[in-house]
Amino acid sequence: MTTVLAATSASATAVAADPLPGVAPRAETPVLHDDDAGGNADADDPAIWRNTADPARSLVIATAKEGGLRAYDLDARPVQSVAAPPADGPDDAPGRFNNVDLVSGLRLASGRADLAVTSDRGHDRLRFYRIDRDRSGGPLTDVTDPAAPPVFSADQAEINEQRTAYGLATWQDKASGRSYALVSRRERTSVALLELIPGRDGKVTYRKIRTLDLPSSFRLPNGTSWRPCAEPGELPQVEGMVVDPDNGTLYAGQEDVGIWRLRADLTGKPELVDKVREYGVPGVYDEETEECTPGADPGFGGKRIAADVEGLTLVHEDDGDGHLLASSQGDNTFAAYDRELSDHNEYEGGFRVTPAGGALDGSEECDGAAALNEPLGPKYPHGLLVVQDGHDAPGDGDRPSTNFKFVDLGKVMKTLDD
Repeated sequence: MTTVLAATSASATAVAADPLPGVAPRAETPVLHDDDAGGNADADDPAIWRNTADPARSLVIATAKEGGLRAYDLDARPVQSVAAPPADGPDDAPGRFNNVDLVSGLRLASGRADLAVTSDRGHDRLRFYRIDRDRSGGPLTDVTDPAAPPVFSADQAEINEQRTAYGLATWQDKASGRSYALVSRRERTSVALLELIPGRDGKVTYRKIRTLDLPSSFRLPNGTSWRPCAEPGELPQVEGMVVDPDNGTLYAGQEDVGIWRLRADLTGKPELVDKVREYGVPGVYDEETEECTPGADPGFGGKRIAADVEGLTLVHEDDGDGHLLASSQGDNTFAAYDRELSDHNEYEGGFRVTPAGGALDGSEECDGAAALNEPLGPKYPHGLLVVQDGHDAPGDGDRPSTNFKFVDLGKVMKTLDD
């Protein structure tokens, strides 16, 4: 999520003209508070780990920024809390877990293992946690190589500037069997491809293969050049990312621009699948308010998503079809695109995660999302969608309150099919 707002009346008009169906959550995790009393815990990005031996005992693993990593059961109850690493020195940034994804069956010295991989924005590194559902003390064990290098920064001074590891997606190349992570850089357009490397001691590290920079400015149909409004020195960053394992396609959400489609090995030319409604809208940054005042909309933006475009996740179907789901943070909706490349990722509908009644509210300003279209026991026989809620209600006074909502994926699919 950026700190700069770039709202336009076009977004509100589009919502009023094109209302979307609502799907209510079934459960929610305990609220997190991003303040000193709450340990600066801020819900951000989830991943769903399926326990193949007992699907009803599967886990949702999610980031809480300075609050570290959380594991929840399918009742949305906490199973384990893993602290983010402390600051290296008194003037250095503390650990801050931004995004999380999973790797299945990585060959470690101790045997094959499923891993949770998270981007530690505070230290500009990746962290690795082995998943063992029945381990005493909790299912997550840190297996990060202490010598794992910074992803983007040259030294600690550069790390402290916090243009560091941000968005994250994992990928296993079917041809080579190798495992990778794709990592974006905060306040920059860069995406790095890292190969994951198991060590002899059971730890995991990585090496950088290549980096790709997405555009930061764009030529508009009227011949002018446009760059999204932001704080001086910031470029339009990428956060939400997901890789389709069947064809090695990476989808990357450039928050104030739109959704890119490109090869996961970062070769070839990126293509813009869809644009945010605010695409092409000029803006002036106000240093006092830290917000952008938008100008007149020239009409070059998309119609389906409003900045920021955030969490991206894939819904796989047995016949090879399925959906790419995107969090449209600017209007609290989710957009669904056809997963098949032959159909050019065409738009197939949208929905909102709406209150279930009582204290179980919906999702607003969603940062991260994860879907798994596989049976997960009696509670979620048709799969699960987990979405971040940026404003949990009723909250606790003026305290920043966030959590995760658990949604029956079967209901989402029925909504999209109707």
